[in-house]
Amino acid sequence: MNASEFRRRGKEMVDYVADYLEGIEGRPVYPDVEPGYLRPLIPTAAPQEPEAFEDIINDIEKIIMPGVTHWHSPYFFAYFPTASSYPAMLADMLCGAIGCIGFSWAASPACTELETVMMDWLGKMLQLPEAFLAGKAGEGGGVIQGSASEATLVALLAARTKVIRQLQARTPELTQAAIMEKLVAYSSDQVVATLGTTSCCSFDNLLEVGPICKKEDMWLHIDAAYAGSAFICPEFRHLLNGVEFADSFNFNPHKWLLVNFDCSAMWVKKRTDLTGAFKLDPVYLKHSHQDSGLITDYRHWQIPLGRRFRSLKMWFVFRMYGVKGLQAYIRKHIHLAHKFESLVRQDSRFEICAEVTLGLVCFRLKGSNQLNEALLQRINSAKKIHLVPCHLRDKIVLRFAVCARTVESAHVQFAWEHIKELAGDVLRVEKE
Repeated sequence: MNASEFRRRGKEMVDYVADYLEGIEGRPVYPDVEPGYLRPLIPTAAPQEPEAFEDIINDIEKIIMPGVTHWHSPYFFAYFPTASSYPAMLADMLCGAIGCIGFSWAASPACTELETVMMDWLGKMLQLPEAFLAGKAGEGGGVIQGSASEATLVALLAARTKVIRQLQARTPELTQAAIMEKLVAYSSDQVVATLGTTSCCSFDNLLEVGPICKKEDMWLHIDAAYAGSAFICPEFRHLLNGVEFADSFNFNPHKWLLVNFDCSAMWVKKRTDLTGAFKLDPVYLKHSHQDSGLITDYRHWQIPLGRRFRSLKMWFVFRMYGVKGLQAYIRKHIHLAHKFESLVRQDSRFEICAEVTLGLVCFRLKGSNQLNEALLQRINSAKKIHLVPCHLRDKIVLRFAVCARTVESAHVQFAWEHIKELAGDVLRVEKE
């Protein structure tokens, strides 16, 4: 494929993507396939000769789309949102074209410097304490990780390295094994201090946890993977109170801030805590500016060596939506969640199982777990909407998460009418 054909096919692909997203509402939100459906539909080995682009495009509809769960359908209410927007998709195209591997400043200066600035932009949108920002001469700063799980592991490894070195300096006679025996990590059943748990979007009280960690000189990592996006709205910023006690903080713009996956934002108060744990300096990666103090090499902030130009997505989205546009998007989803909550509360057969703070509603039929499992099975078998459950205090609970960028009040109303109808069927069967 030469540049001329790329121009033509690229325009065709943009049209296909736009058509897909504009028509996604008409596709079944959940696929009707069995495990292993795809293998018989494609050859057992790669073709020896080139194939036509048209054939590949045709196979997308025949082979790929039947097995796709449409996360961006306005009838997708499972898990949590996965962010998507046209500006982010365009930035991803540019990222792929530039194709730099930004493990160091020298490997592509713009890749490193834009990430540092974008993480400061986002930190200011959240009103993070100044200590978390890189600025021109700060000790902290932000980095884009692949996921919140990755950020948690990075924080854990950095904390471990920091404590080991402190113990080695304090008691040099201790062996490595003796030091390892002294290390303790504290967690709840949600892993770390969490703002917006996956199951029911509950919030730990940082103003209680934080001072204890500070007093005991413990590393405090805070995970706000889903809820963090809401903190750009002043009316929800109080949920982040106490972040000043944290050593590291993370949330996922790729969940609810219109920046396509992967983009997990992580900040630390002292970047040397990360670089001290992950520093890797073979001679072929050294460059003349690495000790200037003006730049950072992000390979020292993460587990992988290579990294993509992910900050382009943030730059495009933040500029094309503006803070006010992003706030309006978050507020719309929260309004729709409260609309669904009010519909549930009007039906005496159902109960709300957790406070609705953001865009997640946890609800269930009053009755046994088996009753709610039967309802969920009917909902997902019908494939008109998609939900997933959770366990709260030994009860099966249905989660209704407002997810899609294009979801409207009519979709929420349709979902509720559908749920009510299926609930009636389940209750009739139980009585029989």
